[in-house]
Amino acid sequence: MIELPRSLQGRIHEQLQGTYPNEGGGFLLGRQDGEAVTIVDVHPVENVFETEEQHHRYAMTPQDWARMEDEADARGLALVGYYHSHPDHPAVPSEYDRAHALPNFVYIIVSVRGGQAAETRAWRLTDDRTVFDEQRLLLL
Repeated sequence: MIELPRSLQGRIHEQLQGTYPNEGGGFLLGRQDGEAVTIVDVHPVENVFETEEQHHRYAMTPQDWARMEDEADARGLALVGYYHSHPDHPAVPSEYDRAHALPNFVYIIVSVRGGQAAETRAWRLTDDRTVFDEQRLLLL
């Protein structure tokens, strides 16, 4: 189960609606207890993918990743996952998402249709990296 405060979901939706028609994304900071994850904060990260591909691709720099790891550690939290949008597509991981995912992370995908957040779903990559399993997303 993935616990996400509604206030953080609102911040994610606002950001991703603002990046439409391109993909947007960021990091999820929180705590993990076995399979349960509680998200405590979110941090938007600029999409650095090639401009002409940003409508269906999202990327960040290694420096973004390192900075978020350091911030999480300083706050006694963990980098538990990542969120991004799928403009005018379902909130289902793509093959590109699978190829670039890590099994220990939570992935929240938001379908943004016509500039409005339409669906939010949570996923985890299986240990063998072949498929994503949908996770129960509990809004608090």
